[in-house]
Amino acid sequence: MIPKNFEQLAERINVSFKDISLLRAACTHRSYLNENKGSGFEHNERLEFLGDAVLELVVTSFLFRKYPKKAEGELTAYRSAIVNTVSLTKAAESMQLNDFILLSKGEAKDTGRARSIILANAMEALIGALYLDGGYNTAANFISEKVLHVIDIEEIVKKKTWIDGKSRFQEKAQEKVGITPSYRTLKEVGPDHDKQFTLGVFLGDVQIATGTGPSKQEAEQKAAEKALDAKGW
Repeated sequence: MIPKNFEQLAERINVSFKDISLLRAACTHRSYLNENKGSGFEHNERLEFLGDAVLELVVTSFLFRKYPKKAEGELTAYRSAIVNTVSLTKAAESMQLNDFILLSKGEAKDTGRARSIILANAMEALIGALYLDGGYNTAANFISEKVLHVIDIEEIVKKKTWIDGKSRFQEKAQEKVGITPSYRTLKEVGPDHDKQFTLGVFLGDVQIATGTGPSKQEAEQKAAEKALDAKGW
């Protein structure tokens, strides 16, 4: 495996680490240690636990100040839309964090949602490392620059994207046409351990869109998101 240059990563995120081993730990997935038991490295799960709490506090503080008239329930919903796998993966990809993640050979082959979860977890671990190495302000500045600035919060509020796709499509369908959407399995392919489902979302007997995923629930969500686009809702 090609050695990772964590000084290069520190330079990329514009942070000078006093203890670069914290940055390396943030990028080390547990699976890597299973194949490199004598490395002396630590995996990133404890840092992820810490970073998750720091991230939630920083985002909560940001939303509290940005929306002084919003109720607690709405602010909680906005936070959920920001502090999630999709948003954190987007932030990780914007800084090419994937280039620095230490994984087992098997995990390195994974793509799609499995890799997104790894990236999102690494982002939280990185925030934890920044907090330990440089304190709250260092972590908060990073979150502001690398997470909040790559997410269109106004778009989230406008389009209500904190609500899942199925719920949004059902709400719009009932409002616009007075019909509750239904979902039907159109296709199942692959072995049991790696099955892919394709489902269609219907308004009455009219198919609006399809979605594919490793579970029926994910396929339904993707179908609903596509249906929202197809209907312009």
